[in-house]
Amino acid sequence: MGHLMLKVGHLDQAEELYQELLNNASTDSDRAHTYHKLGWLKDDQGKYQEAVKFYEKSLEIKRKTLPDDDASLAPTYSAIGIVYNNMGEYTRALKFYKKANKINLQSLPPIHPHIASDYNNIGLVYDNMGKYSKVLEFYEKSLKIKEISLPTNHPSLTTSYNNIGSVYKHMGEYSEAPSYLEKALGIFRNSLPSTHPNIQVVMNGIAAVKKKL
Repeated sequence: MGHLMLKVGHLDQAEELYQELLNNASTDSDRAHTYHKLGWLKDDQGKYQEAVKFYEKSLEIKRKTLPDDDASLAPTYSAIGIVYNNMGEYTRALKFYKKANKINLQSLPPIHPHIASDYNNIGLVYDNMGKYSKVLEFYEKSLKIKEISLPTNHPSLTTSYNNIGSVYKHMGEYSEAPSYLEKALGIFRNSLPSTHPNIQVVMNGIAAVKKKL
């Protein structure tokens, strides 16, 4: 029920439920899980310092009994990375995203979606820092996994194509951008109504790049 309240944005009700679960938790595992959910909730509320504190409490409990590279730690490291990225603390965000990625690379198949997500998150932080060569490195790693593991019309591929095209545009490498943006446009045209705003957004991006060329 608490998870449902989080999903639909009823954050006050979710917090009441999770605080009650926390008060009645009988095991460390239950407490760690509830702290993690409270961290998620506080992040959604924009209360980032509180979010980090709850995630760290979850980590503290888990690390008492688990090795440092246990797979169950990766989602919490990644969640802390999200909070720090939201706060604009990009160096800290990278630190936690890379911890999550290191664990996932050790514990998951090399084309697992979580690894693609890790690379995308790291790329996003570098994008926020304006380090475009690093952005491309990680966005392309993410895209490579998605192209192997997802259907050719999957929306996640569209995000990657559009992101990479936009990075090339920001770098002034206008000749590289159209092919990625046109791939994104092709997926949108095959999966969305012709009047969908996403189609126009990508078309505008392509037109802007071609104008530069």
